[in-house]
Amino acid sequence: MKNQQTNDDLKRSLGFWSAISIVVGTIIGSGIFFKQGSVLDSAGTSTMAIAAWVFGGIITLTGGLTVAEIGSQMPYTGGLYVYIENIYGRILGFLAGWMQVIVYGPAIIASVAGFMSILMANFFGLGAQWRVPLAFITVLAIGIMNLFENKVGAIFAIITTAGKMIPIAAIIIFGLFWGHQDAFGQTVTEVHQATGGFGVAVLATLFGYDGWILIANLGGEMKNPQKLLPKTIIVGITAVLIIYTLITIGIIKFLPVNQIHRLGENATAYLAVKAFGNIGGKLLSAGIIISMMGTLNGKMITFPRIVYAMAKRGDLPFSRYLAYVTPKGKSPVVATMFIIVLATVMMIFFDPDHLSDLCVFTVYCFYLLAFFGIFILRHRNKEPRPFSTPLYPWIPIIAIAGGVFVLASEIVNDFAGVVLFIGIVIVGLPILYLVKRMDQKRMH
Repeated sequence: MKNQQTNDDLKRSLGFWSAISIVVGTIIGSGIFFKQGSVLDSAGTSTMAIAAWVFGGIITLTGGLTVAEIGSQMPYTGGLYVYIENIYGRILGFLAGWMQVIVYGPAIIASVAGFMSILMANFFGLGAQWRVPLAFITVLAIGIMNLFENKVGAIFAIITTAGKMIPIAAIIIFGLFWGHQDAFGQTVTEVHQATGGFGVAVLATLFGYDGWILIANLGGEMKNPQKLLPKTIIVGITAVLIIYTLITIGIIKFLPVNQIHRLGENATAYLAVKAFGNIGGKLLSAGIIISMMGTLNGKMITFPRIVYAMAKRGDLPFSRYLAYVTPKGKSPVVATMFIIVLATVMMIFFDPDHLSDLCVFTVYCFYLLAFFGIFILRHRNKEPRPFSTPLYPWIPIIAIAGGVFVLASEIVNDFAGVVLFIGIVIVGLPILYLVKRMDQKRMH
């Protein structure tokens, strides 16, 4: 199998609890806390908003079950980049990696950091001008932490995942048992024009579920990845789906939907203060900030591994430097700094909410290719598989239908943004051509 050589320099030190902490910690971050308002605005009613979170979770779970079968056959560092190349060939494989390195990875880090900085600025009583500096400092600190051996980032993932369960449990319990609103049947009357409909509401929830595939990028660093990778993806996504549904019901039971609409990104912070007082609200906000730091940590562990995997193949400019790993900790230092620089640029020039939707659209273009890929692999390879997707072919078909639904919704809602992001991905082709020409000249 191709790309196996990209793992030789990395340690297989991640076990089940480290891996599951990275999955849950990477997924549960800013989305569930900051997207309640935008999901409600697009869905129009509380019932449809809850349905959007459930539907987004089902799409994610079917995608996870499908990719788990593919990943169990290719347990190598690089994840989606490796899968697409092995199934479709060099060009599409490169574009899958390029998309994650240049667009998706830095943009999703910038978006999460941007949302987190809103909460941090409120927490410390700072003005809006501090949001970008706070986001940058946090990303830089977490990036530096991940320059050490991968166990350090994994330990941080376990700590932050455990820590984030406190605000989550508080919101769920308080909302369900002390909330006096009807969770179902409320209508957002203050939205006077359509803001996207159910499809865009689902798209917004998928930012909340984002990160489920990133553990696949660490396949080359797992103990027994053929068994551990599918198990981690399935358990992690199922747990998050249940948690998200309960959080959404809890928030809607406590706050009327029109108030959530008015509060927008600040709805969860307002709930925290209203439910637990100023001190309790501060503690809950601190817990949410820790939760988002855990999300950033998961992304800072995984995305540099894609840069590393591509650089080992010589697919990027300055690959010799980007493929460098530290002698002792085996950490991709230059690749990590590269991702930090790109994320900082996006923090400065893009709004986190808009950025999050475009990120989901861009990555789902390649998720769809991976979902179709399961049929190609089954036709190509008749040997026994380490893991088989249950209810085949219906689970992959649902994943594909969900992916098409996501892409169509965003194209209708934001055609200009879609064209911009697709254009950035396609620019990768001439860069690959130039890199390979330079390599050929050096060889001659």
